[in-house]
Amino acid sequence: MEEDRDMLKRAITSVSLILLAILSIFALPIWIFGAVASLFIGLGLYEFFRLSGGKLIFPLSFAYVGIFSGILLPYITYLYRPTGGIWEMVFFILILMALFIIHFTRKDSRNAVNLIAVTLFAIFYIGWFFTFLVKIRFLEDGHKLVAYLLLVTKAGDIGAYLIGSNFGRHKLIPRISPNKSVEGAIGGFIFSIACAILSRYFISWMSFGFILVSGALIGVFAQLGDLAESLIKRDYEVKDSSVFLPGLGGMLDMIDSILFTAPVFYICLMIMM
Repeated sequence: MEEDRDMLKRAITSVSLILLAILSIFALPIWIFGAVASLFIGLGLYEFFRLSGGKLIFPLSFAYVGIFSGILLPYITYLYRPTGGIWEMVFFILILMALFIIHFTRKDSRNAVNLIAVTLFAIFYIGWFFTFLVKIRFLEDGHKLVAYLLLVTKAGDIGAYLIGSNFGRHKLIPRISPNKSVEGAIGGFIFSIACAILSRYFISWMSFGFILVSGALIGVFAQLGDLAESLIKRDYEVKDSSVFLPGLGGMLDMIDSILFTAPVFYICLMIMM
């Protein structure tokens, strides 16, 4: 009974988020899509710094810099898209300098390297990786490409969950994620490729070869992204990043796979183009 309720919560939350994503991709101006991306990044960074605070005494000033920097990244990509790479590099240099300056003003210089490293890691891992969704949105047929990426990524998540829950017998990496199974990983991979093939009907210019390669890569990296977040949660000794999303956990639990698939898919598109 409890398991059925969890499944219902997961289904309702997932459908609501998918509808929100489709609305922001197809029906709203591109700058609102960037604002939604900033919101997701901000919530993800907030959860990350809350988790970090349990293991490392994390000054609020560092958390504020991390969250504010992550929120700004989609806007930098939007405003400076012709030369976005240069401005992103300048932005990260300024962030690093700002973190050092903050430490110069503190009375306690212990854990300086750890605090700076963890803050930069969070900005890169959550802020910069998620911003690749915005980069993809700026490409020709960007709204369709973003929808394709999200559908194929989430198809893999759903496939891994359904197959793993019903047929999982062999543990994948139990020291990192005891509930993930080899069968679930294979199921997620197959679901991603199947969804990619079906998606070809609304992105007709993609070759069948590119569909197979991109679907396979998304299927693999979606699960690597999931495992990466599981590793972080295991290190911080928590089950979910938060309880923000009923049945799913926190924002990080929802976007973990996208954090890996977005940059990989963007690179695939750049190679193809």
